[in-house]
Amino acid sequence: QVQLVESGGGLVQAGGSLRLSCAASGRTFSLYAMGWFRQAPEKQRELVAAITSGGSTNYANSVKGRFTISRDNAKNTVYLQMNSLKPEDTAVYYCAARRGNPTFLARDYEYWGQGTQVTVSS
Repeated sequence: QVQLVESGGGLVQAGGSLRLSCAASGRTFSLYAMGWFRQAPEKQRELVAAITSGGSTNYANSVKGRFTISRDNAKNTVYLQMNSLKPEDTAVYYCAARRGNPTFLARDYEYWGQGTQVTVSS
């Protein structure tokens, strides 16, 4: 069982930065692939970035070059550094965990955090 708690969301102006954190419980965090998803009102949940247990990363085209996912297995934490934020990045951001390799599908992830709101003003 893995419990995930996100933090770091908030209100920021366009062009600004935020760093989201996701703290995980459990002693097997290093075995899980981690993903950051987001969901805007009336839109489907979409993968923003993912990282394997070994540290390989993947990004949605919409955030490449602006967002960076990383993990610190010693701290059981995964991060999402978001730079050059745009109003269209406004959403609730969720972290999620799954055994094996990361995928782009929300239904493939076993564990979810409660979400943190990110609002980017123009």
